[in-house]
Parts: sequence; C-alpha cells; structure tokens
Amino acid sequence: MTSQQRRSFGIHPYKILVYLLLAGITALFLALSAAYLYTRINHGMPALAIPPVFIVNIGVLLSSSFFLIRAKRDYQRDDTERYKRDLLITIILTILFVCGQIYGWSSMIKQDIAVNEHTGASYLYLISGVHLAHVFGGLPFLILFYITAVRKMVEPVSVLLYFTDPEKRMKLNLLTIYWHFLDALWIYLVIFFAANYLLSGGSGV
Repeated sequence: MTSQQRRSFGIHPYKILVYLLLAGITALFLALSAAYLYTRINHGMPALAIPPVFIVNIGVLLSSSFFLIRAKRDYQRDDTERYKRDLLITIILTILFVCGQIYGWSSMIKQDIAVNEHTGASYLYLISGVHLAHVFGGLPFLILFYITAVRKMVEPVSVLLYFTDPEKRMKLNLLTIYWHFLDALWIYLVIFFAANYLLSGGSGV
C-alpha cells in the first residue's frame, strides 16, 4: 500500500491495527481475570500472594514509558542525541522488567509454588507470562527504532529526512500508546492479584 493510498483512509491502517490489537488484548485479560475469579470463588481456590518484585516492576515499566515519552519529545524537537539516548534507556529498562519477571517466577519456584501444584500459581504464571509476551512483542520495535536512528542520524541531511518523516512520527506515537497500555495493564494485574489476596484475608499461599 502506497503513502497516497494510506492517506485516503480517514484513519491510518496502522492506527486501526493497533487499536484492534489493544481491544483484543483487553478482552483477553478480562477473560483471564474472570476465569481466575470463577475458579477461586466456585472451587475454593486459595488466593496467591504475588512476588514483591512484581510490584517493583510497576516502577520499572513506568520508568521505561517515561523515557519513551521523552524520546518522542526529543523526536519532535529534532534532538538527535537525546532521542537516541532515551530510546536506549527505554530498551534497558524493558530488559530489566523482563529480568524482574523471570526473577519473580524463580522465587515462586524456590518456594515450591509450581504450576502443577497450585491452581492459583497456574493463573499467575499464565497471566503474567501473557503480559510478558506482549512486552516481547513491542521490544523489537523499540530496538528497530534505536538501530535506525543510530544508522541514519549521521549527517545533517539524513537527520532532517529522519525527523521530517510523518509515517515514522506516527509509528513512534503508536508505539508510545502501546507502551502506556502495557503499563496500565500491568498495574491492573498487580492490583487484581493483590486485592484478591488481601480480600481473602491473606490466607492464601
């Protein structure tokens, strides 16, 4: 599809795809949350305390989103060096988030909270794992933006072409929206599991 054909749409096809993706992810996690509640209430499944690192990871993911916002502003201001730096920091923080998730799972395993031994753990592994999969889905785009910036921002002309590309600006904006969505989703999931544990009197695992 050419740029002219894309402009003929009232809403750009990329925007439609991202909005549909976010709607689908929302429906998926609502369904998983409902399944968890149904199983816990109707089958007497004890609530599960989340690993503390999952709470810490809220700050890590929010920080990555903050630096992505800064990168977007750097792009709008044609600030080459800050743009590349803030993209790199976003990538590093995202990798740190991934490491935190893996550490959280390993700490559960060390406490003998395995998938096949606790139904609540199965839900926690599944739901947090699906969220992590969506983080992995966005990470290559972050890396691609960074690599493209490093390769193309080498001389004034290439920098000008990079910063004046409206499609690149739109893609960066969509990636930022996706990242904010992942932030909000992770905060919801942590609150959801923590609330279930606290409302059950903290009597679960």
